Amino acid sequence: ISTAITPPAPQNEAMPGQSRYGWLAAGLRSRILQGEWVPGTALPSEAALAREHGVALGTLRQALAVLVAQGLLERQHGRGTFVKAGLGGASMLRFFRFRQGHQDEQPGTVPRSIILSCRVALASADDAEALGLPAGDSVVQLQRLRSLDDRPCLLEAITLPLPLFEALSRSDTSAWDDLLYPMYQRVCGVTVHRAQDELGFGLLDDAQAGRLALDAGHPCAQVRRRAFDLAGRCVELRITLGACPPWPILFSP
Repeated sequence: ISTAITPPAPQNEAMPGQSRYGWLAAGLRSRILQGEWVPGTALPSEAALAREHGVALGTLRQALAVLVAQGLLERQHGRGTFVKAGLGGASMLRFFRFRQGHQDEQPGTVPRSIILSCRVALASADDAEALGLPAGDSVVQLQRLRSLDDRPCLLEAITLPLPLFEALSRSDTSAWDDLLYPMYQRVCGVTVHRAQDELGFGLLDDAQAGRLALDAGHPCAQVRRRAFDLAGRCVELRITLGACPPWPILFSP
């Protein structure tokens, strides 16, 4: 049975050969991963953290700089240091920009989303390896159709590890949000921190073409995504298909 990874408890003192600020950065990182400060919230003031840990202000600032470099924290001028918020949606429209005639989609457009299927199944060997699961573990498999102006544009196959997404697997898919990542955080406490995307091309099979209201064999662009949480675990596998012409696809740099 797979279980969530619990970060190790921080040491009370720096280990031999470990810098004071490195020890402090590890302790602060552990507190973030354990949820003491959730994404998007501010840390206590630098002076308060330095007093709490009995270190000089310069040491505390070095530790924070390490976590900023690791992408866990961000500094906001005049406001303080914040735990970096998760990806809100990481919209696939940054890869697929659809045009009809000469009118581009407005920036910030969110496609409507319909969950076509949601089932629990055994993970394939490749999916289990990518998600860091033991062989034979179960996953949640989703098929999602996304539309713009009531016209289907993206077809997605999404794989999520269990038990991390058990609460989502038991929920009513008709009530799901159009954006999944904020819902992952709200329902399952999973923050998608970053994503890796790989772009390719192919042809739609009969079932895929039917969902996108196109002919079988229609050319398509394909984005394979691996999404990661704050601890660096892969928490989502996603394959997104979108049609090539007659809707031109323009690629972001």
